[in-house]
Amino acid sequence: MTPVAASNAVPSLGDELVAGLELPAVAHKSADAIARPESVTFEAAPFDIATRIADYRELFKVRVTTMVVITAWAGFYLGSMRSGISSVQPGLIETLLGIGLVSAGSSALNQALERKSDAKMIRTSDRPLPSGRIGLAHGILLGLLAIIAGSVWLTLRANLLTGTLTLLTAFSYVAIYTPLKRYTPLATFIGAFPGAMPPLIGWVAVRSTIEWPAVALFAILFVWQFPHFMAIAWLYREDYGRAGIRMLPVVQPDGWSTVIEALAYAVLMIPVSLLPVYLHIAGKFYGAAALLLGIFYLIYTVRFSRIIGAKTVVESRRYARDLLKVSVIYLPLLLTAMMLNALGKVR
Repeated sequence: MTPVAASNAVPSLGDELVAGLELPAVAHKSADAIARPESVTFEAAPFDIATRIADYRELFKVRVTTMVVITAWAGFYLGSMRSGISSVQPGLIETLLGIGLVSAGSSALNQALERKSDAKMIRTSDRPLPSGRIGLAHGILLGLLAIIAGSVWLTLRANLLTGTLTLLTAFSYVAIYTPLKRYTPLATFIGAFPGAMPPLIGWVAVRSTIEWPAVALFAILFVWQFPHFMAIAWLYREDYGRAGIRMLPVVQPDGWSTVIEALAYAVLMIPVSLLPVYLHIAGKFYGAAALLLGIFYLIYTVRFSRIIGAKTVVESRRYARDLLKVSVIYLPLLLTAMMLNALGKVR
C-alpha cells in the first residue's frame, strides 16, 4: 500500500510518494562499487539505538506510510460525513493504525525483494537491507508481522471487507508490482492500483461497503500517480537502468512516451478530480479549488515536456524535479479542499 506511487506508488502510494525531492549522498561508496555490489564488503558496526531507529524508519518508509495514512484519513472522514456521524472517534485511530501497519509491512517486504537491485542504485544503496545493517530474515519477519497484525486488527476493529481489501492491496504491491518492475514498464500501471486504495479502504472502514464515492476517491489517486511517477522515473532513469528496472524512460529513453503518458493523465486529472462534486461528496468550493489545482498540475506537466528538447541533463532534471514537487503539493491540497467542503448525509 503505497497517494498517492508509486510509488512510489499507496501501498503504498506506489514506490516512493516523496522520492526524488532529495538525492541522498552515498559518500562511502564509489560509483563503481554501487555498479558492482558484489564487490562491496560491509564491516560490522556496534549496535546503536539511534541508528537502528533510523533504519526502521527507512525500512518502513515512514514518510510514504504517513502519506498513505493521510489519504486513508480523507476516505474515513468523507465516509463519516456521508453516514452523518463524526469522524472524531476511536474507529478513526484504529483504522489508521491498521492501515499504517500494513503499509509499513509492505514497504519492508518490498525492500527485502529489491535488496539486490537497491544495492545497484545510488539513491537506495544505503538502505538498511542492501547495506547489511538489517538482515534479510529480520526484514522479512518484521514485514510479515506488520501486515498480518494490521490486517487482523482491521478485520476485528473495522469490518471483514476492510481487512480483506487491505491484505489484497499489500499482496498486489509486494507479490505482483514489485517483481514485475524488472520485466515491463506496465508495472507502473499495475502498481497504481494498490497505490490508490487507501482512501477507498478508509471509506469502507466506515461504510462497510464499496460505493461510487469510494471509487471516485480511488480514481483520483490512481490518475494522480502517473505524472508523479513519470517525474520520478525520469529523474532516476540512469539508476533504474543500472538496476535493471524497466521504467518507461529506461525502455524508451528519448522521453516522448514519458511525456505523452504524463500529459494524458494530467489532462484526465481535471475531470476525475471533479467527480466528488458530481457524486455529492463535496460542494462547489471544492469544485473551484479542484479545477484551479488541476490546471496548475497540468501547466507543470506541460512544462515537464521540455525534457525532450533540454540541452543539458541539469535542465532536464529541473523540469522533472519541479513536476515532482508540484505533484506532492497538489494531492494534500486537493484532499484538504475536499474535506473542508465535504457534504453531509444525502437525504
